[in-house]
Order: sequence, then C-alpha cells, then structure tokens
Amino acid sequence: MARRTVEPEPDVEVEGGTTEPLLGPTAAPGTAELARLPRLARHTVTLPDGHQVGVAVCGEGIPFVVVHGFSAEGFLYAQTLWRLVDMGFKVVAIDTAGHGGTQGLPTGGADFAAYTDLLRRVLDALGIRKGVFAGHSMGGRLVTQLAAVDPDRVIAVLLVDAIVGKTWDRIVWVSRLWPPVLAGVAAGLVIDTLSTVPLFRDPAQARKLGRLIGPTLIGHVRRPWRLLGPAASILRSRGSGWMLDDIRAKKIPIFAVHGDRDIVVPLATARDAARRANGVLVVVEGATHSWLLKDPESMPGIVFELMKGELGTAVLRAKLKAGIDSGDRSEIDQSPAFYDPDSLAVALTPHQPWHDDAGLHRKARYTWRIGRD
Repeated sequence: MARRTVEPEPDVEVEGGTTEPLLGPTAAPGTAELARLPRLARHTVTLPDGHQVGVAVCGEGIPFVVVHGFSAEGFLYAQTLWRLVDMGFKVVAIDTAGHGGTQGLPTGGADFAAYTDLLRRVLDALGIRKGVFAGHSMGGRLVTQLAAVDPDRVIAVLLVDAIVGKTWDRIVWVSRLWPPVLAGVAAGLVIDTLSTVPLFRDPAQARKLGRLIGPTLIGHVRRPWRLLGPAASILRSRGSGWMLDDIRAKKIPIFAVHGDRDIVVPLATARDAARRANGVLVVVEGATHSWLLKDPESMPGIVFELMKGELGTAVLRAKLKAGIDSGDRSEIDQSPAFYDPDSLAVALTPHQPWHDDAGLHRKARYTWRIGRD
C-alpha cells in the first residue's frame, strides 16, 4: 500500500495507506476502469494512552461512522462503504476492541460500557464531533449505547441486524441460565457465515468477498483469545431497553434494518427496538444475518431511500443548524459542527478526483419494506 503522511493530533500516532476500491458485482464487467472511484484508506491510529485502533476512511461530507459485528472488522464492509460516499458522506469504519487492527481492552473487555468508551475516545482522536452512526450486530449495540450516553454527537442511528431489543435481551438472559442456548446462537452464526460467501450463485462476488474475509479468518486462527472479551461482553450485557428509551426521549432518529430470515438475531428484536425508540423499521426480505456482505448494493440502496425521507431530513437539519445550505462537501469537512479544526479524520481521507459510474452497479439482490410498526 502507498504510504501517506498526515499531521496527527499531539500524542496520536498514525500509520497506514490507501487501497484500490473493491467493486463487487457490476452490471457491466468492462466498466471498472472507466470510473475513478473513491478509495478507502486504512490506518492504525495510536491513542494517547497507547491503544492502537484500526480505522478506514473514504469520501467527504457528513461523518457516517460504521461499527462492525462480532468477529468481523470494518474493512470487511469495503464493497458497501464506498457506495455510500456519493450520497454526501465521509465513511469512517472503526474496528472495535479485539477485532481487526484494534488491540483488546486491558481489562479483558467483558463490559460493553468499556467498548463504548473506547469508541468515544477514537471519535475524539479522529476529531469527529457529530455524524450518522450505523452498527451491524454487536456494533449496533455499541452505537445505540453511544447515542444514549452522548446524544449530542449523533444525527441518526442505523441498526443493522443489531443485538438491540427485547427478544435478544431475553436470549441473553436465558443463556445465562441454560448455556446451550448460546451454543445454538453460535451454531447459527457459523451457518450464516458459511452461507455469506456465494460460491455457486455468484463466483465473482465470492472471490472478492474471500479477499476480504481471508485475512480476518487467519487473524482469528492465530489469536483466537481476542474474541473472548467481546463474547463475554455479549453474555454479560444488561438489557438494552433503557438505551432505546433514552433515544426516544431525546428524539434521535433511529432506523432498524433487519433481515427477515436472520436466525441469529430474530426479526422480532428489530421490531421491538423500532417500536420502543419510535423509529423506522426496514425489513430486508429473504436476508440472513450478514446480508450486507452478500450483496454490497442493498444497504446503499436502503440508505438512498431513507435519505429521501426521515434520514435525509435529519441530515439536512444538522447541516442547516451548522449554517451550511450548499452541497459543497469540502465545506462540511471544514465545519466545526461536524469536525474539529485540523480533524484527523479529514487528514486521513484520500483526496483524489473521483466519480461513480452507473455501469458499476447492478440491481440490488434484496428487496425491502420501510414503515413503522
């Protein structure tokens, strides 16, 4: 990878570089070279306390912070992430403790509050003051807790098959009394993971996804103990109801996006989360737990549709409050409402001319329904 030099904040160290965009399936196989696509920059940021954190950054505009699920890492979502940039977002994917390029927590990481605190410290180091937050699975729990304890930082929350809601809370409670329940959830996660790579249905996409998943799996084989802390935090987590109540009380827009064939985290979990937080429910038809990895077009399609409604209204309201009424993304990057002066997130972003190309996209594999329960 080509190295880039940035000027970090005092006591914050950075190393990393840019990568070529991973296109995923395309409607026209010969068009990849016709578009100059946004590049995703991967970096390791060392916080003032010495904690190393893996981040990936792409695009200009409103921060769109992505937090991955258990056993994954931010870069696994690369095929989806660059597709969000054209909607006016700077996408920032952060590896949680014990995953990807991020060190585990010194206490062992058996408490979700410690993961949320690390996420806040990473945001502070990156100079991100306010943005849209999206979390998949375990990451959904973290962004929900962040919104509850630090609401001024959040424009909106997107929960993607997240472990947030009464049904999941009950599963965790029962598993403490009868551990085989958790074993069943783990088996479901294994099955879902194995089905994520579409070997026969879409060999081209399988090869590209394999390039992303391979290093992650190798890392787990070499250091399996890194996952013990996150697993313990899930098992020991208290109910998520208070977070959803706080989000409702603070009128933070929340969108629960969930596959209707998720056997790991049942759809009823998202229904409860959306209802309790007065949010919007998006049901992805025929989708399992890791559907956004199977088809990189579906999640951007959902976000695009939400931007025409309540999500777009929330983003516009935040821009107008900051005194921004133009579509100039560089103006947003310089806005103190969204970024610190000399923000590290802005400095880490690859700055190159780019444009998307319709020929690089095909129809989304999944369909979805948007509404309120």
